[in-house]
Amino acid sequence: MTDLLPTARTGGPAVLTKGAAPPAAPPQEPGPPVVRGTRRRLGPGRSLPFGRLIGPVLLIAAWWAASASGYLDPRILSGPGSVISTASDLVATGRLQDNVLISLQRAGLGLFFGVVSGVVLAVAAGLSRSGEYLIDGPLQIKRAIPSLAMLPLLILWLGIGEEMKVTVIALGVAVSMYINTFAFLTSIDSRYVELAEGLDLSRAQFIRKVVVPGSLPGFFVGLRLGVTSSWVGLIVVEQINATSGIGYMMFQAQQYAQSDVIIVGLVAYGIFGFASDAAVRAIERRALSWRRTLAG
Repeated sequence: MTDLLPTARTGGPAVLTKGAAPPAAPPQEPGPPVVRGTRRRLGPGRSLPFGRLIGPVLLIAAWWAASASGYLDPRILSGPGSVISTASDLVATGRLQDNVLISLQRAGLGLFFGVVSGVVLAVAAGLSRSGEYLIDGPLQIKRAIPSLAMLPLLILWLGIGEEMKVTVIALGVAVSMYINTFAFLTSIDSRYVELAEGLDLSRAQFIRKVVVPGSLPGFFVGLRLGVTSSWVGLIVVEQINATSGIGYMMFQAQQYAQSDVIIVGLVAYGIFGFASDAAVRAIERRALSWRRTLAG
């Protein structure tokens, strides 16, 4: 076979002879350098044990420093040393323990009744259209009305005893529990419902295997808000026609300008609120250990 000579054509490809090397590729423009092996961290980072105590400790340290340096007038805000001394005196006389136990009882009862009623109403409204039409509207109206605004009516109905105080706390907790549990329950993917129907699950099996896992995150969100609502409601009801409790102790101290006793009550409320929220968080992490979230 004879060799083929390249033919020169303007703008056309060259025909190479047999055994000739292919032409070199045209030079390319250099692109931006590619950096490999690096990854930008976008999450909040690794959690620290007892890391949530850093903020309160810094706040107390700033309070102590301001009091020791004379920036705080003890007649307006007592220093930590005076508060600790007053708390020791209240513990020695038994006054603090008695009031704390009564407050815990009120908050616990209100929280219990509020959680149970809120969850029952959320399940009834979330699993039935008729239940939703009957329950959701009144609960949304109650949500817009603060529980404290109902105090005059509740006092008229229930008097000024323990029933009124527990009812005010339970109303605030029930609304928080209902709103969050109902929201997560109704956001369950409808494909899971269709799958349950295809597997011919009973109502009890459907609630246990679909409804409970799907609404459990909302339940814990509502529970955390409900715990906070119970302490907020407790502070108010114990300063209205009360004869015992931490709020009553603070109200009595206000009459005599005892700011140290008031701060002892506030610290007690803060400790119980922080501890109860931490307990709910711990239970939530254990119950929802299958989730991987930014909370860690």
